[in-house]
Parts: sequence; structure tokens; C-alpha cells
Amino acid sequence: MADSLPFEMTGPLSGYLHCFVAFDWGEEVSLEKARSLVPAQVHDLPRKLRTPASIAYQSPPLRFDLSPAVLVLPVLGEVEVQFQLMLFDFGAVSVSMQAPFQLSATELTRLAGALCDPAIFTKAARDVSESLYQRLQPAISLPHWIDVSEEYFVLQLLPDAALSPPSQLLTQNPAWLASLVRLESNPLSDGEIAEALRLRLSYSPHDLVITDWTAAVVIDQDCGEILETLAFANLQLLEFRHIDNRLDERLETAYALINQLSRSSRPIWQRYSRRLRDLGALKVEINIMFEKASNALTLVGDPYVARVYDQVASRFHLDEWGQNIRRSISVLEGFYEVVSNQAESYRGEILEITVVLLILIEILLALFHH
Repeated sequence: MADSLPFEMTGPLSGYLHCFVAFDWGEEVSLEKARSLVPAQVHDLPRKLRTPASIAYQSPPLRFDLSPAVLVLPVLGEVEVQFQLMLFDFGAVSVSMQAPFQLSATELTRLAGALCDPAIFTKAARDVSESLYQRLQPAISLPHWIDVSEEYFVLQLLPDAALSPPSQLLTQNPAWLASLVRLESNPLSDGEIAEALRLRLSYSPHDLVITDWTAAVVIDQDCGEILETLAFANLQLLEFRHIDNRLDERLETAYALINQLSRSSRPIWQRYSRRLRDLGALKVEINIMFEKASNALTLVGDPYVARVYDQVASRFHLDEWGQNIRRSISVLEGFYEVVSNQAESYRGEILEITVVLLILIEILLALFHH
């Protein structure tokens, strides 16, 4: 087992603790109406010169700068935290929190270990955004703040004399870096250290991005586009989970409907139109939600920021979530087709019976008149 006890540095390490908390507030949001209710900035992705203009939000979210608050955080104690909220047109929000730190390597490991329980940050994010949610409800279609949330931490270390170069850290102190991204203060095995550090990128000899499931370590002075990309991937994970949960619930309802139709002895008198409309509306709604969440940020090609996104998306298994959602949508469409065909068949039967009855009536009327 590798030793994850922190090594001695020449001095305290400076940086920022970032926490991103994603929520879902409703079906969709009229961003124009939201701006008329509460002042906000239309937000563009921060970019460096290396980032092409093609990488951008399809529908730029709104940015709300919230009031800072003093939180009591593990290891850091009382610290003033900066809050910012990003509101997307598909009903999702990302609350970002930023707190400065100046800690020894040992203290930073302790902080990482304490972050495995994000309850303090989740509650703080809810508290600071509750009043904004209430004020923006007229702009939200079917407002409903679901209980599910996603949290992601980033430990940003500022390159300075106290911090060894990234290449040296990876070679000499991999256990320490692994403990940070795994939010683990206890020693890790060699296998876990290797897995924790498996996905990493560097644009220059002086910067480094290591991503894992719950946290990332970023060594960089100016990394706004990287931080926002990580926050967006965290938001996508929440939306995919939310869509998947809704699909599971509705598929059970749809299956029960199919089962009911197959067992019914007198389906001709059942009302199919409303159920058919419900299934059709759900199919369209889920498809729109999925497409908006999937394509809100254009990140394609080989630019550095796109590779960072691919790296964290791999950790979040976003492709697998997407494939599962597509399969569920396909099953839902199958249910819709079955019910539609059933309804069409029953309407045909009614029409045939009606025609036969009309013919019989016409024959009887002819006989009666003669």
C-alpha cells in the first residue's frame, strides 16, 4: 500500500476551493422573462486565445451574482464564500461556490477527506438561491425544485514557489494527488492511486487537470473555462439522472396501461385518446429535455477544453447515461405505437360495426316501406 501521508512543502499552498451544486427547478425557463423579473447577465463561456469560437453555449445561460456568505467549513473554519448561479433554459441551475485557502499539504489532505460529505455545501447552495427561485417562478414552466442534486469539488492550486511543478508532483507525490481527487484522507492502494490519476491533461509544463468522479485537482492560475466545463458536466449528470428517473416512473405507468389493454374484454368502450395524448406528450417532452441537456454546450473536436470535458464525462459515464435514456425513449415510443395501433384498430372496428348497422337499418327501412 502506497503512503498517502503528505510530504513537506517549502511553505503553505495557496488556491481556491470550488464547489458546484446542480439543481433542477422545472421543465423549462423563459430566460427573457427571467431577466425581466430579476436583473442578470447573459453569460458566455470564458475562453482563452487557444479556445475556438465554435465552442460556446447554444443558448447562453443567465448568470446571477449572489451575495457572499460566511460559512464554517472543515479545516478552513469561518470563511467568506462567493456564490454565483447559472440558469439554463432547460430548467437546470448550477450554483458555484468559491473559497480561498492557504494550507499546508497535510491540512489540504484533511480538507479533501472532509469534503466527502457535501451536506454543508448543498444546504448553503439551497439557502442562497431559495429567494431567487421564488422570484423567478413566473418564468419557469411547471416549477418544481426536485430533491435530487449533484455536487462536484475542484481544488485549484496556484502555481508558486511553494508548489512543485506538475511533472514532479506526479512522479514524487502521486499518493497525495490521488488523495485529493478521491477526497480521501486515509492511505490508498497502489491500484487506487493509479486509477485516480489515470485521466489527466496538461496544456503546458506548468498546469495540470486531474479529474475523478467526485472531485478534480487543477493546477493553474487562470482556468475559468476549465472550471465552467467541469460545472457543466456536473449539471448534465444531474439532468440525465433526472430524465432517467422520470422515464422509469412513466415507463411503469405505460406498461400498466399496455397490460390493462391486453386484459380488457371490452376495450371498445375505453377512452384511448387521453392516454394516447399523455404518452405522446411525454415522448416529446423527454426528447426535448434530453436534446437540450445534451447539446447546450458545443464541445467537439480536439481543443483542450473539449478534451477536459471528454475526460470528466468519462468519469461521470455520461455516454452510458445517454445510451440508457435513448433506450428508454425507444421503449416509450414502442408503447406509444402499441397503444396507437390498438386505438386505431378499435376505431376501425367501431367504424365497421357502424357501417353494418347502417346497412341493416337501410334494409329494414326498405322492407318496412314495402
